[in-house]
Amino acid sequence: MVAIKKPPVLVIVQLTGGNDFMNTVIPYTNPVYHDNRPLVGIPQDQVIPIDDTLGFHPNFGPVKELYDEGKVAIVQGIGYPNSSRSHFRGMDIMHTCEPERVATEGWLGKTIRELDPGGDNVLTGVNFGVGLPRAMAVPGVPVTSVSDLDNYGLMTGISETDQREQALQIFKDMYGPAVGTGPVMEYLAQTGIDVLKGADRLKEAPASYSSNVEYAATPIARALRDVARVHLAGLGTRIFYTSQGGYDTHANEVPTHPKLVDDLSRAVMDFFQDLREHDASEEVVMYVFTEFGRRIYDNGSGTDHGSGGGAFIIGERVEGGLYAEYPSLEPDKWLNGEDLAHTIDFRGIYGTLLEQWLGVESGPIVGGQFEQINPFN
Repeated sequence: MVAIKKPPVLVIVQLTGGNDFMNTVIPYTNPVYHDNRPLVGIPQDQVIPIDDTLGFHPNFGPVKELYDEGKVAIVQGIGYPNSSRSHFRGMDIMHTCEPERVATEGWLGKTIRELDPGGDNVLTGVNFGVGLPRAMAVPGVPVTSVSDLDNYGLMTGISETDQREQALQIFKDMYGPAVGTGPVMEYLAQTGIDVLKGADRLKEAPASYSSNVEYAATPIARALRDVARVHLAGLGTRIFYTSQGGYDTHANEVPTHPKLVDDLSRAVMDFFQDLREHDASEEVVMYVFTEFGRRIYDNGSGTDHGSGGGAFIIGERVEGGLYAEYPSLEPDKWLNGEDLAHTIDFRGIYGTLLEQWLGVESGPIVGGQFEQINPFN
């Protein structure tokens, strides 16, 4: 575990829909990439080079700045055997670490239970978004979830009740079909009731916050600003979660994906600049992930569900660079004749974050021992 002065904090950013990793970290000198992506491929002269073979999307400039500072670990080829191409199942597997069966306990919920066994602080885990991510849901583990820090703090009792009911209904709609009814559903419903308990305490975060950083008016920037405000308020949150949607780029990928990665990259830079300004960045690590990659060839308008995606670990205590291996682009190595084959199991990356950053034993949480990387200095 990394030695730091303050308790380590983990910020999770979910890219919902299946980010096109090949167009985020681009094998720009490989002819297979350009041959198979006549529509969505990024021209070689537009890529921001990382080395002689890989480069960032041209709109990923702010993250490249952090990378050049040695603060970004690029984890290549993340996946698991028999990858699911279903959004729901794919994300479900990423949230519960259970590729073989439908599970009800999320990996971050289990982590929160280890960090705060008595459930003393309902703000140990905080989600910014509607509902509650499956990753944070564990029976008996309180997690706080709000969609907007400013508006929530200003709501009247009636509005808060309405939002509570809306959040619970979304929660049940999301997970009811997978887990059915009966005791399991009752557990999840109770977890949903716990979701909003800490919202009143969150109201003090905006009041104490000031910053010279001007975040963009995008959903991901607003969410990361909320994360920064709660972290800087010193409320004891150890796990933050938020997401950026829109990555299911079957169609119109050319206008859509560049805007998404631009918004993400700028928001990440603003977030870390904000924390640095307040001398509060050393204890924070961000993990940016998605449920799967996209297929190697484009479909004439976008890219379809694939495998072998990637993730980013970002922070002051990160030893930047490339980790694991970029999946082979040789056609005889393609998975199912059209996909990137994964080169490292996502559960090993969770294990890395749990053991090396948070100081929590990973085996019981991720369901075994998996190859880890060493991204922390």
